[in-house]
Amino acid sequence: MMDKDRIFGTAKEFAGKAESAVGDATGDAQTQASGRAREAAGAVQDLYGQAKDAARDAADTAVNYAKDTFKDAYEHRGETVRSGQKAVAQTVQDNPLGSLLIAGGIGFALALLMTRQPRRPPSRWRYYG
Repeated sequence: MMDKDRIFGTAKEFAGKAESAVGDATGDAQTQASGRAREAAGAVQDLYGQAKDAARDAADTAVNYAKDTFKDAYEHRGETVRSGQKAVAQTVQDNPLGSLLIAGGIGFALALLMTRQPRRPPSRWRYYG
């Protein structure tokens, strides 16, 4: 879909060229200048519309890519989980002592977090004077 700024910009640019040509033919410097100014404004508006179209296309492409990627990941979630489980199992088999130390460290950290005393708010010093 073409942006309306591209359409209006192209129309202004064309009108500016026509006005400038009329100014050239009649020798009217003010009409020539007005035509060139309108032509430049139309070109700028057309470029702005092109930039908006490019940004919209890039956003659409990114959204479609994300949808496809997440759709594939969702459809193959079982395979992904199984391959992750196999990788963890292989790591534990390759290095059982390291795996045991890591699991023990995680358990110790969780125990500290669960048995920690709740913080009391600091006492407030009041000055009555």
